[in-house]
Amino acid sequence: MTCILGINAYHGDSSACLVVDGKLIAAAEEERFRRIKHWAGLPTEAIRYCLREAAIGLHEIDDIAVNRNPGANFAHKLLSALQGRLSFHLVRDRLGNRSKVRGIKTELDHEFKMSTGRNGAKVHHVEHHVAHLTSAFLVSPFEKAAVVSVDGLGDFVGAMWGVGEGNKLKIGSKIFFPHSLGLFYLAMTQYLGFPNYGDEYKVMGLAAFGEPSFMSEMHRLVALNSDGAFRLDLSYFTHHSKGVTMTWNGGEPKTGSLYSKNLEDLLGPFRNPEDPVGKRHEDIASSVQAMYEECFFHLLNHVYEKTKLPHLCLAGGCALNSVANGKIFDRTPFRKVYIQAAAGDAGGALGAAYYVWNHLLDKPRAFVMENAYWGPEFSEAEIAGEIRAKRNELDQARCASEKIDDENERCRKTAVEIANGKVVGWFQGRMEWGPRALGNRSIVVDPRREEMKAVLNARIKRREAFRPFAPSILLEKVGEYFEKDYPDPFMIKVYPVKAPKRSLIPAVTHVDGTGRLQTVSKEDNPLYWGLIKEFEKLTGLPLILNTSFNENEPIVCKPREAIDCFLRTKMDVLVLGNYMIRR
Repeated sequence: MTCILGINAYHGDSSACLVVDGKLIAAAEEERFRRIKHWAGLPTEAIRYCLREAAIGLHEIDDIAVNRNPGANFAHKLLSALQGRLSFHLVRDRLGNRSKVRGIKTELDHEFKMSTGRNGAKVHHVEHHVAHLTSAFLVSPFEKAAVVSVDGLGDFVGAMWGVGEGNKLKIGSKIFFPHSLGLFYLAMTQYLGFPNYGDEYKVMGLAAFGEPSFMSEMHRLVALNSDGAFRLDLSYFTHHSKGVTMTWNGGEPKTGSLYSKNLEDLLGPFRNPEDPVGKRHEDIASSVQAMYEECFFHLLNHVYEKTKLPHLCLAGGCALNSVANGKIFDRTPFRKVYIQAAAGDAGGALGAAYYVWNHLLDKPRAFVMENAYWGPEFSEAEIAGEIRAKRNELDQARCASEKIDDENERCRKTAVEIANGKVVGWFQGRMEWGPRALGNRSIVVDPRREEMKAVLNARIKRREAFRPFAPSILLEKVGEYFEKDYPDPFMIKVYPVKAPKRSLIPAVTHVDGTGRLQTVSKEDNPLYWGLIKEFEKLTGLPLILNTSFNENEPIVCKPREAIDCFLRTKMDVLVLGNYMIRR
């Protein structure tokens, strides 16, 4: 038996996964256990979970795979330093982070009070974007595909592409720091008044309200090269000159400002987070998204011309730009696309593990990631125990509990509550891997009720009004409601809703007539599929509104967190395993 522990450490969205004999056993982000969004550091709790799931100890791990290789691209780093293109601060910060990455085995031995591996586990440092590429291709259904990774910065690279075939990956080309689509989008996100790590999705949502009227300015910021690459006009940014201030060592990651005064001279004053969002901000957001798409499809079309392959795998933080992903079939020749559930940095743990299994150990591919349910699951006894522990609080909130063992009856009763306008917390099975709630840690409501967007924001989510909510739809009914029927079980693509259907599902139709859908198949999640099917029987609609089960925190992981969230918000119903709790 070969056990490989994959780790994304000392970086945002720290995570761990466990691969045994080529099969994924468990995967989870550290934030779900620490309860701090995007937690950065050594993912000890995620590691403990993975080991528990496999019923092994750390001493039984054969290989530890880390999605960082501080020695990668050394020649490019050295040349940039000699030419004065790297700041002292950046070099200092990167050296500090490098020492932590290099010392992971020592830290694990200290944390777990044992030596890793029967004869000492081998530690493999996999280049950041190589791990991204393998995280996409080596768990995909494709035997051969073009593979592209785009993000902010990893091992001195902002983007990379290659070709995957069989159990191997061949690198085609890299786009080196300081030129990065991810850093461009991040800088513009900060300029628009969204300073928190991971706020880029807010700009993507805001973009739908504006017009791309700042494209001449965007083209001054980013230029396209003939080789499919892109270049930033660095006079508008600071990441190359002052460095990127990053805090990765435990807790919430922080990133310093990346734009220069020149950007304000070009676009006007930046928006303070407390200021209202105006028409200018909407138009700038729309222009940022349009510029990103122009660069993104320029790169993808170049990759297609070089490979002539009809299948594409995507990874990196930018692969979570669901608006752009939904346009791939319209703006490139690619005909099939695979993006695994944790396409961002968390997924680097997965890619590093499979790089070791397939590349270094030269093992055949043995796994396809068809669903995202790789996190913790809780028994009926554990759930019942948590309900008993919270009984006084539930009684004070005048909650009634009912145990429903029959799954069909549970789905039917829950669908009735949804159809009656109730806000329902749905906690079932194994927790999702990746940033999306996909029907196991979800809040679900009726998509026919336009007011549900305001209800969710006022009573639970407390987020910006311009951010859309997403539909979960039966896989077999996608073509009836969306202009594309290509499956997306991981909610990473946005498609236009068919015009006649938009008025039927206003709560999940964005202002531009689109929806970021999750397709639900009976094979991958029969219980969630059954819930939606029961809602269809009641209403005629084969979809529900699905948002993450949380309140300005990481998605709930444990039953107690679900009960606490239910009690402190104005949720109406909690379906927790076999138990239905109503206010």
